[in-house]
Amino acid sequence: MIILRLALVAVISSTVAAQSASTTPLITYIFGDSLTEVGNNNYLQYSLARSDFPWYGIDFSGGQATGRFTNGRTIGDIISTKLGIPSPPPYLSLSRNDDAFLNGINYASGGAGILNETGLYFIQRLTFDDQINCFKKTKEVIRAKIGDRAANKHVNGAMYFIGLGSNDYVNNFLQPFMADGQQYTHDEFVELLTSTLDNQLTTIYKLGARKVIFHGLGPLGCIPSQRVKSKTGMCLKRVNEWVMEFNTRTKKLLEDLNKRLPGAKFAFADTYPAVLDLIDNPTRYGFKVANTSCCNVDTSVGGLCLPNSKMCKNRKDFVFWDAFHPSDSANQILADQLFSSLLSSSSSHSPAPAPKNIH
Repeated sequence: MIILRLALVAVISSTVAAQSASTTPLITYIFGDSLTEVGNNNYLQYSLARSDFPWYGIDFSGGQATGRFTNGRTIGDIISTKLGIPSPPPYLSLSRNDDAFLNGINYASGGAGILNETGLYFIQRLTFDDQINCFKKTKEVIRAKIGDRAANKHVNGAMYFIGLGSNDYVNNFLQPFMADGQQYTHDEFVELLTSTLDNQLTTIYKLGARKVIFHGLGPLGCIPSQRVKSKTGMCLKRVNEWVMEFNTRTKKLLEDLNKRLPGAKFAFADTYPAVLDLIDNPTRYGFKVANTSCCNVDTSVGGLCLPNSKMCKNRKDFVFWDAFHPSDSANQILADQLFSSLLSSSSSHSPAPAPKNIH
């Protein structure tokens, strides 16, 4: 997958270079689920996928819960800092005439999936289709503010981070009470996911997105909510095999889109190897525990760090904050690895060696 490795480096490098060469700030739009949410679900009155309560945010600036599903920062927050820009605000926090629409937005929503039926039992969440619709409305606001030509230039020049698919497994296909897991084989399900994603990414392209980084899935079979299903507490091998199949299919989809859509620079960020190594070798990175969560809430349904949860004494010892989400310290490690790989690759003029963790 050398082409996609180089494409990812090119997307980052060209965008940052363009920013340095002009006075126009770097604009980012973030689509995703609870791994990148910064508070959209706080504004959904009936959503059961929320983290606006203790002990979430205990290590975030101010020590208060913001709607981020971790004790501190998301990987998106850390990436924004590394890019030298503020972390984009949640879409639902903005009024229609807010000038913040011109500076990048986060549409991510806990419980969201590629499929609209994913996370249905959370009652309210912004599915990927909902998030795309929010982006469409964002472009309309931008057009009203600066005109059609400038709006098109604005969205063409922005960088788009997309990370979805985890909930389509954890809160859909792997749940025995959800229809998709009963109705489809995994081959059929991954075909449904990637064909739906094809249409969604094409829609984002038609709305003006050109530089897109899609974050692949990590080893979901190793997160605490899945390990608890194993009698031995080990990673679920079959789940990880399914995840790798999804990642492979998605890489191929992005290659096809780049060929099919003029000017498209869609790249795949493969976080699977880095996350797996962090889980398999936690002490190498300064952690002590990777098989259970700091909040000791390892259940396959629920699994959030509620106010009555018994939090671990040293949060920096744990890779996982709750049953699903990495801790602030783990997010820092993963973001650092992503950027070190990018920097080492962009400084080289030859396609080899490829970045260790970027595909």
